[in-house]
Amino acid sequence: MPAPTLPAPSAAPPAHRRTVRLTVVLLFAAWLVDYADRLVINLVLPSIGAEFDLDRTQQGFVVSAFFLAYALCQIPGGMLADRFGGRRVTLWALLAWSVFTALTGFAWSFAVLLALRFAFGVAEGVFPPAAMKVLVERTRPEERMGANGTVMSSNAIAAVITPLAVAPLVAVFGWRSAFWSTAALGLLALVAVRRWLPAPLPRGTDGPAPGDDGVPVAREAAAASPPLREVLRKGVLWRFSLMMFGYNTIIWGLNTWVPSYLSEEHGVSLTAAGALVAVPALGAATATVLGGRLSDRLGGHHRKVIVPGMGVSAAALLLMANTPSLTGFVVFGTLAVFAASLAYMPIFAVPMSGLAPEYVGVGGAVIIVGGQVAGIVAPPVMGALADAFSFQVAFGFLVLGAVIAAVMACLTPQDAIAFRAVADRAPRSPNPAKESA
Repeated sequence: MPAPTLPAPSAAPPAHRRTVRLTVVLLFAAWLVDYADRLVINLVLPSIGAEFDLDRTQQGFVVSAFFLAYALCQIPGGMLADRFGGRRVTLWALLAWSVFTALTGFAWSFAVLLALRFAFGVAEGVFPPAAMKVLVERTRPEERMGANGTVMSSNAIAAVITPLAVAPLVAVFGWRSAFWSTAALGLLALVAVRRWLPAPLPRGTDGPAPGDDGVPVAREAAAASPPLREVLRKGVLWRFSLMMFGYNTIIWGLNTWVPSYLSEEHGVSLTAAGALVAVPALGAATATVLGGRLSDRLGGHHRKVIVPGMGVSAAALLLMANTPSLTGFVVFGTLAVFAASLAYMPIFAVPMSGLAPEYVGVGGAVIIVGGQVAGIVAPPVMGALADAFSFQVAFGFLVLGAVIAAVMACLTPQDAIAFRAVADRAPRSPNPAKESA
């Protein structure tokens, strides 16, 4: 995608421009805390494992408990936002995940830790669709992609600054302090959103729009919305979801286990590990922007980006897993993350341009779910492989993610027209006779 920009000053009245900018700033802050909260566990996993005497498989389950709940709550989160309003559900999510983050700092056993991480995943899982609804209600169609691109760049920023900020904190005050600190940031974001989030645009600015904070949806819009089952039955969407599964297997596998590997195999301090982890995060941020631009230039055709990118990533992962050098590990790991991250925006490009507007929300959730399933599977599987064999075998497992993403890139429509042709062939009802009646 091109670098996200908001409309030129002449495109809208000053009051509207202020609404868009303030909304983007507040959602950027909320997403930054959201992603930082998720990353903290990876940095403190060695300390948690040592305190609770957890093997690597159990440590992997601590991470995957979050992703299980997060994946399960994507679509229900959208339903809650439609029912109660995006602003209200966003505030609920911020409060709940801040509470469960703080409580994680008080965990006294493995079972309690699992329960808290699952609850944390539930709270964060309802946030993305609610945040998207908040943005949609406060922007016009022609400025929405730029605004959303700016908001979502928060994830890349969080991936860079979290290890740099958290590692020294943990080194001085212990792992529990990391959760209490990020919980405090969540509460600050909650106060800011509650106090300064502008009201939605008036009805008619962008056609009939859903209400906020419980205001009913316009009957015309509700009548035009297709049944949820029709979206979920479009098999082509699940192939894109599987592509996202392959991509996130690499990303979350590395995010989870690289800090532990650096500590256990190379004796790297937590502070130094935080700095080293930030290097591939910078590569990922750069590649995400570049992948979006390539996707736009190619008019979709994600295969031309994803297949070579995943090929390079697979080769780099094998080199990373087998190099004895710390420098080689960081260099090859950064290359693997960079090449894989070229795929992120292209995975979304064709479905988001090919889906009818009423399908976009749930369709996007279907694709995201694939990535969260990878977060459920990769950490414990890699932990078990590291326990049974070695970290080298565990990192080698990530090549499977690259293979899955590349294969799915070849088995999915390459542009919006082809996507619509395939999606329209999906059956709309298990009983055509009843539907025609």
